[in-house]
Amino acid sequence: MNMVLKELVLSNDRRIPSLTPCAGRCSTVFGDLVCRGCRRFNHEVIQWNTYTPDQRLMVWKRLDAQLDQILVPLLPNANLQHVEGFIHGKHIRILENASKGRKLYHALKICEKNKHLAHESGLGIHDKQVKPVWDEFERRVLALAKASYELAWLRADGISSNLLRALEEDEI
Repeated sequence: MNMVLKELVLSNDRRIPSLTPCAGRCSTVFGDLVCRGCRRFNHEVIQWNTYTPDQRLMVWKRLDAQLDQILVPLLPNANLQHVEGFIHGKHIRILENASKGRKLYHALKICEKNKHLAHESGLGIHDKQVKPVWDEFERRVLALAKASYELAWLRADGISSNLLRALEEDEI
């Protein structure tokens, strides 16, 4: 094996996978414009690996803002310090600057699969509350993500219309 190829193989083996918002249940493959799992726009899912760190951070911030908007009011009795310890104990990797909503999301996601962990999660809910809270969260956050997509599309459409008008005016 030549030296350059050998170095490439070694460096690839040592890479730490970058964090991604992927929740492992992508619906964009079925034609959804907003993924039901991670709530990224379909083009963000497709192009994620080509994004710069700044582009990825912008997506993370939008997604975290949505989680803050939905989960913080849904879980008013959550103890953030306890939640942080819980998700850390479950070896969940999150960005260093992850929002409160992001941390609540990961704890709730764990409890959604294991209701008996609700009492130790720090979310301030009981086992029987996990499913109704999760279902309400999913309903609200998907609606918010779709509205965010539609607003982004309308902005882009408005910008392109204005550019076309400006180009037409320049030609006259």
